[in-house]
Amino acid sequence: MDKTDVRFIEETVAEVREDFLRRQQARRSVELAWRLNMNFVVGNQYSEITPRGEIDDFGKQYYWQEREVFNHIAPIVETRLAKLTRVRSGVTVRPNTSDEDDVSSAKFSTAVLESITAENNLSQLMQLGNTWSEICGSVFYKIAWNSDKGKVLSSEGKKPLREGDVEITVCPPFEIYPEVLQISEISHQPSLIHAKAYPVDEIAEIWGVTVEPERVNVFTMDNATVTGGFGYATTVPRVTDETKTDYALVIEKYQLPTSEYPDGRLIIVAGDKLLYHGILPYLNGEQGGRTYPFIKQNSLENVGAFFGASVVERCIPVQRAYNAVKNRKHEYLNRISMGVLAVEDGSVDTDNLSEEGLCPGKILVYRQGSTPPVMMNAGSVPADFHIEEERLLQEFAMISGVSEVMKYSQLPENVSSGTAIALLIEQDDTRLAITSNNLRNAVREIGKHILRLYKQFAVGKRLKRIAGENGEVEMLYFCGSDISSDDIVFDTENDLSDTPANRKNMVMELLKLGLLSDENGRVSPRNKAKILEIIGLGNWENSKDIEDLNIKKAVRENIAMRSGEQLPDKTDDHHIHVAEHKKFILAAEFDGDNAVKRRVIEHIDMHNQYAVMINTTQTEGE
Repeated sequence: MDKTDVRFIEETVAEVREDFLRRQQARRSVELAWRLNMNFVVGNQYSEITPRGEIDDFGKQYYWQEREVFNHIAPIVETRLAKLTRVRSGVTVRPNTSDEDDVSSAKFSTAVLESITAENNLSQLMQLGNTWSEICGSVFYKIAWNSDKGKVLSSEGKKPLREGDVEITVCPPFEIYPEVLQISEISHQPSLIHAKAYPVDEIAEIWGVTVEPERVNVFTMDNATVTGGFGYATTVPRVTDETKTDYALVIEKYQLPTSEYPDGRLIIVAGDKLLYHGILPYLNGEQGGRTYPFIKQNSLENVGAFFGASVVERCIPVQRAYNAVKNRKHEYLNRISMGVLAVEDGSVDTDNLSEEGLCPGKILVYRQGSTPPVMMNAGSVPADFHIEEERLLQEFAMISGVSEVMKYSQLPENVSSGTAIALLIEQDDTRLAITSNNLRNAVREIGKHILRLYKQFAVGKRLKRIAGENGEVEMLYFCGSDISSDDIVFDTENDLSDTPANRKNMVMELLKLGLLSDENGRVSPRNKAKILEIIGLGNWENSKDIEDLNIKKAVRENIAMRSGEQLPDKTDDHHIHVAEHKKFILAAEFDGDNAVKRRVIEHIDMHNQYAVMINTTQTEGE
């Protein structure tokens, strides 16, 4: 390495670290707000941001003051998280055209995407991401290609050679540093820094560079048990600031493509070492462009700001006021129950009286000729305390969007109408519509990045476990060229309102109206199997195994008839097979091939002939 290279490395490292320190200072106030939110969720609700820019706890004004915490923020956060877990991570790939190849490729891409998200446990990652998003306002998902994952191709050498696979990680907002805090869209940021502390041994293993350890402050997430004002206990994550000595801060600076750098630029720095300098590694943008490997998810949009808003920060003033009211109320009750004793100076032993108080049966000795001690009239608790407490509880519901229906899992006492109950539940879902829509958008973008990375890196054939449309699990070989579409859509419109109970009620109403019956008023075997599947009883006591097997067999015959003729079996349920074959040729994705259509029609005719023969035999037997 010549002097020019050494000078270039030193200048690049110094430039990146200086840029990181500038962004860290610019984001200081936002980070303090996140840490304050964390403290309030955990229960440290007498914390405040000091003028020095630190989180500190303010003490009592008097020793006798009540300073209990009546935590309503933790149940609010947990209730919102419970609602958001119903937003499913399932997405569907939409074909670009109605061509048969595009349709089959889109279906195959959907199956591959479901398999990859299941392997990465995306639902659990979403739950962790929702926790960060609800408390801090934003969370980020990093979708990268990990060459150390996947099937082992060769065991030679110190490190086995693997085929690689997609890796999805959750990045807390503490790790992300945008260039401009006023630009809300992540794709519009000129550059982005991802700073994370790694053990020095892991840095040497990943990048092959030995870095000296440094003292770094690491924000870690662990669990804390929080008890609310009603004895409600919940386990929530919290952020703790720990100082690590065997770690080093790895700074990844991503720059979008410019005229100077047409393919963008990625610089990775740790300590005084340059780990990587080159183009953006992933073709994960629209039309094969290069962009950031990060997806942002906001809890609530913060207009004119990069990071989103959190419900917690809106609840903090109400929580402070609620704690103050409850504590002052308890102080008043203590004063009434314990009493305030007035004594004449020198008439009694005040030290003994202050230590023991006026216990039942106590003999109080006072000086002869002096005035006996008397209890002062403390009055009663003013009604204003109760009124203010109720108002603050209503403010919690108004600000957080968590009503008593969601928070306490019970209906108001004055609501008994079924229509009114349905409207209350719908309103609860509406308050979370913005947050759930942001979550769905993030999942859709994650799906796009996954497929684009597979198109880029999955060059050779690889084996995946794929779940078919009718529940079969298959092992299929594919490569990146088999994925020709990344137009992602959701398979449901509203996951919050689409509950199992709603689906069951809808099916029951359709059955009552006779919309699922044929002209004779009977429900066909195929519809019975579908109905049991919808209401969650598809394999109930294995009563519909025969119907399910017939449907799956008919689907396999549809696929086989694209290339040749298929003969039906006499053991088939001919009514189910005929319905499934008709569905196949009437579907929108059917290409209209006359030869295939002829085979299917002949196959249906043979099923009908078998059905007539069976009916005739049964009639003669009777």
